[in-house]
Amino acid sequence: MNMKTAVIMGIIFYSLTILIHVLIISGIIPFTWVNGGRSESFATQLPISIINTNISIVGGVFTLIVGRNIVYNYKRKRGITVICWFFVVLWSIGLIQQFFGTPFEKVVCSLILFLGVISNLRMAIEKR
Repeated sequence: MNMKTAVIMGIIFYSLTILIHVLIISGIIPFTWVNGGRSESFATQLPISIINTNISIVGGVFTLIVGRNIVYNYKRKRGITVICWFFVVLWSIGLIQQFFGTPFEKVVCSLILFLGVISNLRMAIEKR
């Protein structure tokens, strides 16, 4: 496997994450199914979904940059690797949280986050 596979996995992960939050914002997925069921109303869930959508867009753009960029400069390569490890930690924490959430989070969101952890881990350790 190579970096291209990791990037494709990352794009799929970020696309699915954005899709889930768009479905939450549009009301197709009930807000009680996410955030561990702790959101008291749609108004409290809306900013969370918007922030998570923006984080996913940034992560998706970063993934595209990693996929197109063959880094020759050591400092740039190291910076990209550090950002990849940051996303590995972030999505790993999110994965653990999903296991304590609603059934939707345990079944659907945990699988999507696992894909995110694996794709970012591979981008962090693959040779560029």
